[in-house]
Amino acid sequence: MNLQQVFMQSDAVGKSVAILLLLMSIASWVVILWKAWMLRRAAGEVTRGVAAFWQAPTLAEGATRAGGIDRAGLVQPLIESTQMPADGTLAATGDRAQQLTRGLRDALHGVGGRLQFGQVLLATTGATAPFIGLLGTVWGIYHALINIAASGQISIERVAGPVGEALIMTAAGLAVAIPAVLAYNWFGRSIGRIEAELEGFANDLRELLVNR
Repeated sequence: MNLQQVFMQSDAVGKSVAILLLLMSIASWVVILWKAWMLRRAAGEVTRGVAAFWQAPTLAEGATRAGGIDRAGLVQPLIESTQMPADGTLAATGDRAQQLTRGLRDALHGVGGRLQFGQVLLATTGATAPFIGLLGTVWGIYHALINIAASGQISIERVAGPVGEALIMTAAGLAVAIPAVLAYNWFGRSIGRIEAELEGFANDLRELLVNR
C-alpha cells in the first residue's frame, strides 16, 4: 500500500496530521535553502566589506567601498549608525562615546535579527514534528485495533498491516524534524561567526571615532 492509499484511508485526524507535517516540511525546506544561500553570501561580503572599509583613506570613502560590496546590508547599518544624531533629541544626549555605543548596539540588534530570521521556525519544526508524527501513529493504531476487534478476527497478519501503516506517520515526523534540526545547528554556527565579526568591527569602529 502506497502513501496515497494510506492518506485516503485515514480519518480527519490522520489527514490533518499528514497535511500539517507536509506544510512544516515545505516551510522548513524553503527556509533552509534560502538561509544557506543568504549566509554563504553574507559571510563573504562581511569579510570583504570590513576589509575594504579599513583600506579606505577616509570614513566616507570606507562607507562607499563597503556599501558596494555589502549587498546583504550587514556592514552598512553599522557605519550609518555612527552618524551624529539630530540636535534636540534624546539620542543626542551624552558624550560621543555614549552616542556611538547606543547607535552601534541598536544596529547590531537589527542586523542580528535579520541573521536569525527563520531560526525559530526550524527549531519549532525540529522539536514538534516527531511528536506530531507520533500523534498520527497513536491515532492510526487506535483506529486500526478498533476495526480489527470489530471484525472478530484477530491475528498477526491482520494487525501487522494496519499498525505498519500507522507507523508511517512516525517516520514522516522524523523525516521532517531531522533536516530542520541539522540546519538549525549548522546555521547557528554560521550566524555566530558572522555576528562575532560584526561585533569586532563595531568595537573597532567605535574606538576609531571616539579617539578622533
